[in-house]
Amino acid sequence: MTVSLLLGPVLRHVGPTTATVWVETDAPCDVRVRVDGGPVSASRTFTVHGHHYAVCEIEGLEPGAVLPYEVFLGEDRVWPEPDSPLPPSVLRTLSPGAPTRLLYGSCHTPTGDTPEGLVRYGPDMLRATARRLAREGATGDNQVLLLIGDQVYADEVQEPMRAFLRERRGEVDPDGAPEDEVVRFEEYAELYRQAWSDPQVRWLLSTVPTLMVFDDHDIRDDWNTSAAWRGAMDRQPWWRTRVTSGIGAYWVYQHVGNLSPDARAKDPLWASVRDHRDRGTDAGDTVDSFAWRAHDEPSSYRWSHHHDVGDVRVLVADTRCGRSLEEDDPSGGSRSILGAEGHDWLDRHLTGGPDHLVVASTVPVLLPPSVHHLEAWNEAVCAGAWGSAARGPAERLRQALDLEHWGAFQYSFHRLAEALLDVARGARGPAPATILLLGGDVHFSYLARARAREGRTTSRIAQLVSSALCNQLPPNLRRAATLSASWPLHVAGRVMTRLAGVRRSPLSWGLAERPYFGNTIGEVVFDGREAEALWYHCPQGGDDALPEVRRRTRV
Repeated sequence: MTVSLLLGPVLRHVGPTTATVWVETDAPCDVRVRVDGGPVSASRTFTVHGHHYAVCEIEGLEPGAVLPYEVFLGEDRVWPEPDSPLPPSVLRTLSPGAPTRLLYGSCHTPTGDTPEGLVRYGPDMLRATARRLAREGATGDNQVLLLIGDQVYADEVQEPMRAFLRERRGEVDPDGAPEDEVVRFEEYAELYRQAWSDPQVRWLLSTVPTLMVFDDHDIRDDWNTSAAWRGAMDRQPWWRTRVTSGIGAYWVYQHVGNLSPDARAKDPLWASVRDHRDRGTDAGDTVDSFAWRAHDEPSSYRWSHHHDVGDVRVLVADTRCGRSLEEDDPSGGSRSILGAEGHDWLDRHLTGGPDHLVVASTVPVLLPPSVHHLEAWNEAVCAGAWGSAARGPAERLRQALDLEHWGAFQYSFHRLAEALLDVARGARGPAPATILLLGGDVHFSYLARARAREGRTTSRIAQLVSSALCNQLPPNLRRAATLSASWPLHVAGRVMTRLAGVRRSPLSWGLAERPYFGNTIGEVVFDGREAEALWYHCPQGGDDALPEVRRRTRV
């Protein structure tokens, strides 16, 4: 029987001498990755709910290597595809002394740049980036792609996915699941297949090391916004299946590839999955049990991960699954965007030493100030700052306006801001040249420069946001977002927060220019102690259009 490659190869975690390649196949098999002039990695697939995956670890590579590779299923070579117009895929290992290029973005709706897709969602910046990099060719720089949220939209599916759901479920879903939302693992598997099968996106993921973290739409819009939101979802008969399938699929498709070989060897679920693989059994029930526990007991698993890329420390923070949502006392820490364990993890890694420190959070830490004030005011009112009668309306406003970023978790915001200032002042080791906060989620892009309200800092602090990769805001929402960044609303927000007793932020910041609403992919280039931020956009869509630099600035 001939085995086919369903998804991948996806180049995931790389180190100076190691690389990880992830694939999905349509049947159990042995997967081999053969590197040009180098080693061969072989791995047996593991099975989850009837789907087959392999994580191939290639070791013994040279630092700074850029090497073509091939993928074999059994004895059959399945990658590169023989008729592809794109260059051969390569493995890229890290070089300690080379400049580092971090590409980043969020919110990707697959449209294939069809005429209808271009009108509603705009040009696909993953496809455009593939065309740019294919033309430029591989360089010796350290290059990493950070996909920081909404890699798939489980609750806003396109027509091909809706057709799959209709065919699979029939007229009526037995659990009453929404007809246009993904609920089960099989459906998530198809959602990822449709998102990552585009030839240009597939080539990009096969040749640029990629790190990922989930945001709300990977599971459901406004995931873990508040205790009230979570309680309402828990009462839905299909929600347990949905959150279990979504978190389990996220581990399989996204998270397992974030881990270094050493970290993966210590991962408890990876050990269980390998045991199922060795016994030839399906790990679906084991993955489900793990996923439900991760939802029910957020402290049971850490989704955040960190990477040293040359002289750049990259901290990728989970701001969704690990949230603590009790409303009793936001200033005391019971309500937290990271949870207690998440904050402790971040504190341990927020140190000086590297030339640059990057904190990647799907939801921006520094929003336009007026929005930050609105979220802080709303959290305080939800917690009772204006009396019990105001709590219900404030909660409804929170859910209606998606007030669930760092500003809506003031304990977390202050704890992070104070830690960043410690690092910037050299209190936790030699201060880095820059402290950069990377974010997505909001469907517009901007730069915000920040400073301490009191005292001086050595490091430059900035928030960089690039969103969306392919999901531009409709015109009415663009107008609302533009208004939210206006000075009158900023002043009004400050007054509201003071009336609600919200603490003043230790950071002061402002947007360097008006938000940009076209689709973008961001890039930060680090060279020594210097850092330059770029935003690419694609004024013209289609299969031949190349992205252009919309803005370039030193940070």
